[in-house]
Amino acid sequence: MPGPGNVGERVRNLRLTRRLSQAQLAGHDLSDSYISLIESGKRTPTPTVLRMLAERLGCTPEYLAEGVEPEQRAHLEVRERHAHLALLRGDPATAEAGFDEVIARSDDPDLTGRARLGRARALEELGRTDRAIELFEELREQAERDPGRASWLPPVIALARAYHTVGDLGQAVALGERALERLERLGLHAGHEYTEAGRILLLAYVDRSDPVRAHELGRRLLHPGGSEDAEPLSVHYQRASMRALEEGAVGDSLYFADQALAARTDATPTQAHARLALAGAKALLRGVRPFSVAAPPTEAPSGEYGFERPRQEGTREAAREALTLLQHATGLDDAECTESTIAKARALVLVGDLDEAIAALEQFLDTGMALAAPTSGRTMAPQPADDLGVRTQKTVLARLVLARARVAQGNTTAAQVVLRAASEQLATLPEGRPAAHLYRELGELYELIESPENAATAYRQALEAAGLSVFNRVPLSAPH
Repeated sequence: MPGPGNVGERVRNLRLTRRLSQAQLAGHDLSDSYISLIESGKRTPTPTVLRMLAERLGCTPEYLAEGVEPEQRAHLEVRERHAHLALLRGDPATAEAGFDEVIARSDDPDLTGRARLGRARALEELGRTDRAIELFEELREQAERDPGRASWLPPVIALARAYHTVGDLGQAVALGERALERLERLGLHAGHEYTEAGRILLLAYVDRSDPVRAHELGRRLLHPGGSEDAEPLSVHYQRASMRALEEGAVGDSLYFADQALAARTDATPTQAHARLALAGAKALLRGVRPFSVAAPPTEAPSGEYGFERPRQEGTREAAREALTLLQHATGLDDAECTESTIAKARALVLVGDLDEAIAALEQFLDTGMALAAPTSGRTMAPQPADDLGVRTQKTVLARLVLARARVAQGNTTAAQVVLRAASEQLATLPEGRPAAHLYRELGELYELIESPENAATAYRQALEAAGLSVFNRVPLSAPH
């Protein structure tokens, strides 16, 4: 544990433990009045004086200065790294415990700052997003107050991701745009930070129904003009570090210098690129123009918000581009691998490969269960509520894409059975944007099979899930 109090308190406690007077501790080199000033906190000893006092008190200068012995510090450094490794291998509970220990036992601000950031990420992985946002906000405020000690970028990018998760698209967009602007100002158009900030912002634009900005950003991220940049990633980071140093942003400069050193020995961040490819594919399948095609010069941002805007399916050309992107979406975790499977099936439906799409979806839904109601007696192992909710969302989405494939086949009977199962399972989800999006697509599919009453019900449930009241609304009827 760190030694109690400040430097003066540790000097006094050790002096009393060693049964020394202030004059004895001062010796021939110092005065007893100077020792008194140190113990009262009115003077801060120089490194030379610290070494002298430590030798006479039988401890290390590090203990007097910071309350932690070198062995303790090394142990906590290792503990913090092991916690990060636990987070990377998908064990956020173990990671949180490790970070908590470091935070409780360390008074090194740099080590504590890294542990606090790690703890916030662990909480995010555990589904405790609101608490993670609180910690990320504290870290952002601290970095803004003291830019010479810590970089502002990691907590801001993490905040954009967390706000997107909870559906606060305004904050997600604002923070994502600020992060990208900062990276571009430093000339950094590569690396995990640029990729992750761009991925989050792309998804937020799509969810905010802003396809023009989504297309513009996706084109920059996934279809950049010019020849491929042959410079190593470490060179990009080093250049950004130097520019940050020229601005006086020492925290950013140190952060990017560390990233440059890591990039010299690390492989290309393939997972970050895979996640960006998946985000791009999802955007293309929700009506964003293919990134390989430039936007018309007269096109302006839509400025429209909210799920209630009719969401177009992607075009066949966009679906082909999405399939190309999904070929690079490898090495993802289980949840995003599921998203990739569903996105690929949706793209296959759009390009007309219905048999392949149906086979992939039925395999995902466990063959034989695809056309069964979710309450068919199948037992499931107990799971955390948040995790179960996410799994339910993915299963409903897979059923909706399967129904779309059945409609495209002309098999409306099979589509009705799948939609009924999806509707029953969707009713178990809590209100919110994810449920609203799913109800909206359910309504579109009911319209396609000419079931106006079910379509009207689904659209009403979409509005209610989004928190909108529905009074005296005229039921929607399907086009004939």
